[in-house]
Amino acid sequence: MTFSTETFKLEALKPEDASSLSALMITNGKSFQQYLPKILAQNLSEADSKIYILNQNKALKKQTEFTFAIKDIETHEVAGILVLKNLDYTLKQGEFAYCIGKRFSGKGWISQSLKAFSEFAINNLGLKRLQIIIHKTNTNSINVAERCGFKWQKTLKNEFSTSGKTPLDMELYELHYEG
Repeated sequence: MTFSTETFKLEALKPEDASSLSALMITNGKSFQQYLPKILAQNLSEADSKIYILNQNKALKKQTEFTFAIKDIETHEVAGILVLKNLDYTLKQGEFAYCIGKRFSGKGWISQSLKAFSEFAINNLGLKRLQIIIHKTNTNSINVAERCGFKWQKTLKNEFSTSGKTPLDMELYELHYEG
């Protein structure tokens, strides 16, 4: 799957993206640490990002997880990532996670990418329920989810924790396709 506009493109991560991906993670590490600690931990150097990209491309081929880069059209810089994970083809559902660097925030790139990826998941993977799990303080992410048609479902008690920290309640947003 690929998607592009005049300003950005959404495509599978490539080995040559390792330097840019690592730079994105390091530059935005403080904000990504809170909600994407596993992805951040796997991309703290160019070498780590090369391994991450290799593993994500293997998962992509097996259709067990889909990780795509949101890239600036002019510079080809990785501005963010969009991941479709926790796929259950029996239940026809999957969960999205996403992040974008501060320099690229507010341009609508995540919303446009999420809408396109949601259509792909429904039309090409046969998924009927797409989920996003968000902390209530992450208002930017909540706004993205709502702009893309996801609806709040419920609070998930003690759903998320990073090492050594108290588990956080998270909010479940879902997009249902009935077709």
